[in-house]
Amino acid sequence: MQTNLADFIKNTPEGDEAEAILRACVHCGFCTATCPTYQLLGDELDGPRGRIYLIKQVLEGAPVTAKTQLHLDRCLTCRNCESTCPSGVQYGRLADIGRKVVEARVERPLGQRFKRLLLKEGLTRKWIFTPALRAGQLLRPLLSKPLQDKIPQRQGGGHWPGGTQARRMLVLDGCAQPAMAPNINGAAARVLDALGVQLIVAPKAGCCGALRHHLNDQGGALDDMRRNIDAWWPYVAGLAGGDGAVEAIVMTASGCGATVKEYGHLLAHDGAYAAKAARVSALTLDLSEVMPQFEAELARRIGGRIGQRVAYHPPCTLQHGQQIRGKVEGVLRAVGVDVKLCADSHLCCGSAGTYSILQPELALQLRDRKLANLAATGAETIVSANVGCQAHLQSGTATPVRHWIELIDRALAAVGA
Repeated sequence: MQTNLADFIKNTPEGDEAEAILRACVHCGFCTATCPTYQLLGDELDGPRGRIYLIKQVLEGAPVTAKTQLHLDRCLTCRNCESTCPSGVQYGRLADIGRKVVEARVERPLGQRFKRLLLKEGLTRKWIFTPALRAGQLLRPLLSKPLQDKIPQRQGGGHWPGGTQARRMLVLDGCAQPAMAPNINGAAARVLDALGVQLIVAPKAGCCGALRHHLNDQGGALDDMRRNIDAWWPYVAGLAGGDGAVEAIVMTASGCGATVKEYGHLLAHDGAYAAKAARVSALTLDLSEVMPQFEAELARRIGGRIGQRVAYHPPCTLQHGQQIRGKVEGVLRAVGVDVKLCADSHLCCGSAGTYSILQPELALQLRDRKLANLAATGAETIVSANVGCQAHLQSGTATPVRHWIELIDRALAAVGA
């Protein structure tokens, strides 16, 4: 695709990146067939190819309107199009660049600005989000159905294993997950402890930055990233506790993992953090990348003891953002779980971070379509690898929706391992 970028972005790092991405696009339209919003709306401008044209026009200096903003807002950033694209177009990065420019030029209505401010400032701070969620859970029976759908039932976190292990890894606690589903990290810590690995939470680490970044507060997102790097660095450099450097930084939420793996790229032009960010990204692994090394041991201990059919929903941030497929299924099958993928398992469930709050009509259509396909598998339980997907799916079904590591944790507890 030929480009002629406007002076405001030409020869800047973001302009150079956007130009390279635009030039890689050959207008083939393969991406359109796998775009969830195009499937729902049937509008070319609500598919990747149409949005690429819109962003190209914006970066070339064309007028920017609220309609342009709406089409970009409707994008889930599921990155399914990247998995489909034969030319390797990095649509997700282009969308971030385009949205940032549009956000600066189109003033949103007051209601939208307030809602987005509330999301990026409230969800990213545990000291705000946790008590707010607890209050919502207490008052849940009195709330409207749409609000009830956004508030998960309260869960316990279980015990965190004490003591130390020869092998040590960091785990991101995150911002919303500790309040919404505290058992996820607890289950991961217990499972890995049983396998000789200690999971460590760095107290000062917090939101990974994804939420602010995708709400077009890139500056705030970079601050979140720098804070996490500072919190992790003593453990990465082997300066914490005298026990040597950690092996990895484990992500139990694939949405966080997709972002932390991009720290090196997003902070590449920050002289003080570029090298550290690259190191952090290189050390970051989704939990599903850690567990396969223990398949044989898990099979020996609990093989065949999870006697149920399970439907696995692979989050977009795992299968498209991180290009990780098959690993969760492999671990579960190794211990005897009957794992099923539903029809159209490559399509987004509609959660997409704050998308289900900002675009509820589209998000609910995608959720209900996904749940119908999951139900058709005949599974007794749905598992996923991202807390946002879990909460969104659970809001529309009575079938239990859990993180896949919780199945392993329960099975180990049942055999006393």
